[in-house]
Amino acid sequence: MGSLFRSEEMTLAQLFLQSEAAYACVAELGELGLVQFRDLNPEVNAFQRKFVNEVRRCDEMERKLRYIEKEVNSSGIKIHDAGEHVPAPAPRELIDLEAKLDKLESELREVNSNQEALNRNYLELQEQMNILRNTQSFFNIGDHQATFVDDQPIVGQTVISGIHALGCLSGVINRDRLPAFEQMLWRVSRGNIFLRYSDIEHPLQDPTTGDDVYKCVFVLFFQGEQLGIRARKICEGFRASLYPCPEDIEERKELTTGIQTRIQDLQMVLNQTHDHRQRLLVETATTLHVWFIKVNKMKAIYHTLNLFNLDAQRCLIAECWCPVDDLDAIQLALRHGTETSGASVPSILNRVDSPLQPPTCNKTNKFTSVFQDIIDAYGVASYREVNPAPYAIITFPFLFAIMFGDAGHGLLMALFGLWLLVNERKLIQAYGNDEVFGILLGGRYIIFLMGIFSIYTGLIYNDVFSKSLKFFDSSWNVSGMKFTDSDLYAADASYFLRPQNTTNGIPYPYGMDPIWQLAGNKISWLNSYKMKMSIIIGISQMVFGVILSVFNYVHFKKYSSLLFDFIPQIIFLLFIFAYMVVLIVVKWFLYDAERSQTAPSLIITIINMFLLTNDESLMMYQHQYKVQIVLVVLAVLCIPWMLFARPVYQLLLHRARLNKRLSTCRGRDDDAEIIINDDALQTDTEMGDVISDVSVVEENFQFGEALIYQGIHTIEYCLGCISHTASYLRLWALSLAHAELSEVLWSMVLKNGLSQSSLLGCVMLFGVFAFWAVMTVCILLLMEALSAFLHTLRLHWVEFQSKFYSGEGHPFKPFSFQDLTAEHQE
Repeated sequence: MGSLFRSEEMTLAQLFLQSEAAYACVAELGELGLVQFRDLNPEVNAFQRKFVNEVRRCDEMERKLRYIEKEVNSSGIKIHDAGEHVPAPAPRELIDLEAKLDKLESELREVNSNQEALNRNYLELQEQMNILRNTQSFFNIGDHQATFVDDQPIVGQTVISGIHALGCLSGVINRDRLPAFEQMLWRVSRGNIFLRYSDIEHPLQDPTTGDDVYKCVFVLFFQGEQLGIRARKICEGFRASLYPCPEDIEERKELTTGIQTRIQDLQMVLNQTHDHRQRLLVETATTLHVWFIKVNKMKAIYHTLNLFNLDAQRCLIAECWCPVDDLDAIQLALRHGTETSGASVPSILNRVDSPLQPPTCNKTNKFTSVFQDIIDAYGVASYREVNPAPYAIITFPFLFAIMFGDAGHGLLMALFGLWLLVNERKLIQAYGNDEVFGILLGGRYIIFLMGIFSIYTGLIYNDVFSKSLKFFDSSWNVSGMKFTDSDLYAADASYFLRPQNTTNGIPYPYGMDPIWQLAGNKISWLNSYKMKMSIIIGISQMVFGVILSVFNYVHFKKYSSLLFDFIPQIIFLLFIFAYMVVLIVVKWFLYDAERSQTAPSLIITIINMFLLTNDESLMMYQHQYKVQIVLVVLAVLCIPWMLFARPVYQLLLHRARLNKRLSTCRGRDDDAEIIINDDALQTDTEMGDVISDVSVVEENFQFGEALIYQGIHTIEYCLGCISHTASYLRLWALSLAHAELSEVLWSMVLKNGLSQSSLLGCVMLFGVFAFWAVMTVCILLLMEALSAFLHTLRLHWVEFQSKFYSGEGHPFKPFSFQDLTAEHQE
């Protein structure tokens, strides 16, 4: 039975579905989301499968839906959610939905085409109206505002007096093209074209894109037919729109009146067209999301049916992985699908044995999923392997909090995580697809836990924004220190606390004594404490990891690994590294404040332990020297135990199997030639009990290769115990760095603002506090938190999981409509 501590038990099932019931059964399994289908046609091209036409039709409908969605969004209409559950459509609905979408797309395209044509006509009328309004003064005799194209004004009646005898072109051009337009006219005509222009005050709307475009009207005066042809070609090259502009005032008035009437009529038609389009899109927006879901489900069903085999009896055969505990639910879904389709023959599900490794299925919820994702980022657990995720729920935020130990910073982080949890639904809808904020939103539970654990460790360190709080009376006194009260309360007071003359012998009830804030030896004392604490926590977690490997060996019936791997590994780890933890605890209990000066050095004690040196001054208990010799000898003996035991066992087992096969062949036919091939060595049903006791037995066994392989693992484990123990010192290092950075920000920023007593200092305090708050958030709550998170990740992936976790599996990816809907929403 699967649980959070181990993946679900999986089985390979074979499905026999009637053709008329296959669609409905797959739809029911998609709603259930508990089955991962295997492709039974890997050699068949995707375009040669049975349901490829249906998949193409679904792709075409999806294209039409995307076009309709684009039109709805461009009109600013909100698409309604699907609301309640949308079932997979029946196969016969494919034709109806396809016809409906085809009709809707055609109607929308026709409406858009008509509206674009009307907008283009409306734009032309507006441009012509602006020409008539703005060019009236261009034809007045005596107007001195005419200019040549080289921007040199020409004033005088000589040119203007013959203007009615010249040819002219009037039109509209974009403002940004006007300078180049002028230059081109000047160069082509060599100054013989007379240009006048005027800006259109209000922007015009482009009929294709709908963007605002700023234009200006112009009139070209020229003499000669050839020059007029050149001017017309230049206007076409610059995409200028040309319109007729009569010179007679009465004709201009008559034309203006006609254009105004046409504009009013066209405006009415445009409004009706826009209203019709809006009604059509509003009606479509109510069911658009439902159509998307139906098409996606239909496409997924036909894509899944392409993975099946079709036998001669028109029966579809499928193979799928599914959890054993959910077989009843799968059977019920198949039965319901068969009844829905009206098929006369029931669908059949058979469990089959398979040599393939099943996928790993770890059932999670929204709380445990973030921790499972952290584990799976290193590697998906092998099938039925011990799952580290439930232990990471506690150890991950706790190790993070050791490095991030500040109650003030932890409170801010916990409040941020709590805000994410309270507004979870609203934030997921608004920012769920955001690349950066989406990551924070997905880790909302772990952020909240890291903040809570940081508050706990911060209170243990008695560190709140680098300051200590006095919850109880201090266990230290200054009676043995010859200082005056003024010296004691000086701003730069710093004294060395020595236990033999400044403590009352009563431990502080909880956490650190606040008097250490004034101590000059604070750093050295905290270093000693946090270093020992890191060693204790690190070795405890490594021992726990080695113990977890026992559950893997027992579950997979690798009993030989208990003898050849677990026992020597745990002895080596306990007799050297766990013994160091014992010495740390013994030293804490045996040496009080009065005897602290005579306490032996742990580093020298461990060195003498390996050198087999008997130094009475370093002994903490009786017979310590003899105990240490026994521990070192047994730990050293574990190295050849790990190195040679398994290869020798595999060699003896290989020879036994070989002799067993030879004796079987001789008994069967004494005169037959004995040929032993690799397949015969690989399969042996009579030796099943023995083979199940071995992790790997090579067909062509080579003792040298087995010895080298085991030697690599032995060296890796022995050196790893040393390096991993040293790696846990990062708990001490990052904790010290975080505390020092916090103290630097306090002493160099906020303390200077609080020390000001003048009125100006009070005003400056607001700015100083703002700077301190920004630096605290950016450096300590973001950079330091990210650094501690990455280091915690490393401790779990390498130091902890390497003791029992292989991570060589592949994830269980069931056929689920819920996942398809989530992908569409993203």
